[in-house]
Amino acid sequence: MAALPIQIDRTSPVPLYHQLAEQLTAAISDGTLRPGDPFENELAMSDRLSLSRPTVRRAISELVNKGLVVRRRGIGTTVANQMVHRRAELTSLYDDLEREGRTPRTDVLSLVRSAQDDRAAEALGLPPGTPLVSIVRLRYADDLPLAILRNWLPPAMDDLTVAQLEADGLYAVLRARGVRPTVARQRIGARNATAEERRTLHMSKAEPLVTMTRSAYDADGSPVEFGDHCYRADQYSVDVLVSER
Repeated sequence: MAALPIQIDRTSPVPLYHQLAEQLTAAISDGTLRPGDPFENELAMSDRLSLSRPTVRRAISELVNKGLVVRRRGIGTTVANQMVHRRAELTSLYDDLEREGRTPRTDVLSLVRSAQDDRAAEALGLPPGTPLVSIVRLRYADDLPLAILRNWLPPAMDDLTVAQLEADGLYAVLRARGVRPTVARQRIGARNATAEERRTLHMSKAEPLVTMTRSAYDADGSPVEFGDHCYRADQYSVDVLVSER
């Protein structure tokens, strides 16, 4: 890679490692360095900028801790792929991606209009054995496969089409039909990916998944959808605001 034009001011009270970290961060933020780009190695950067190796190492460690770069044995340090930060709000992944300037794309892997799933039926307040609308979608962020989204809907939604589901997020599709998810109960977890999930999401065997199950309700408290989703852990996080009680 070409050496970045780093300017170090040794008369500044700002620590040298922080000056370097800030300029490297800016190069990633403004697109000078793109996801997957290699980083100038620690020794070369140290020699070029006349900085000690511990100073350079600390600067790069700051970027690693922020999730901006990753270190991989045999590959070196590279710019990390952009992570989706999902707020603890009732939004769809489609909306979250658009908000972050990413381009969402959806492939519908299956659409079954008479599926039976007792766990989903219970979440939707329906008797066991009720035929449900089952949807499995693959969501991309730009061209990166990010998540497998499994959803179940009440039988009244059995006229949904693949075209509708690939053109927009599920919540937008529901709102267009007069159904407004207002509140949800969700659980975040993690697990290993199955072989099929690894192939679909282009993951290695060692990489984990973030999981989320969600039951969404309208303003009257009626269940409107149940979801069981999994996301690439290197691309997805949930931001939660906490406060003193």
